[in-house]
Amino acid sequence: MKKYKNEAKLLKKALELGMAFAKKQGYGDLDKSVSPKDKVECIYRLLIEAKQITPLAVDQEDGPNMKHKLVLWISRLLPPDHELLQ
Repeated sequence: MKKYKNEAKLLKKALELGMAFAKKQGYGDLDKSVSPKDKVECIYRLLIEAKQITPLAVDQEDGPNMKHKLVLWISRLLPPDHELLQ
């Protein structure tokens, strides 16, 4: 797995964009009572359903791997010269 220097910030950005994508798709808002772990899983599954990312193998579906998939997704969407990718 390739590690990114700003992985935590990239994950935060991925969750923000994932939430915006979910709203555009007609899903409700995840309020503050939803844990960050559950938000990661919800956004991950939504992006799989929308065919934005490829799913992990069933035995690899855990928190760190889902987070990494979201980081990979956002890193492809951001322009190459974006500050989070430096």
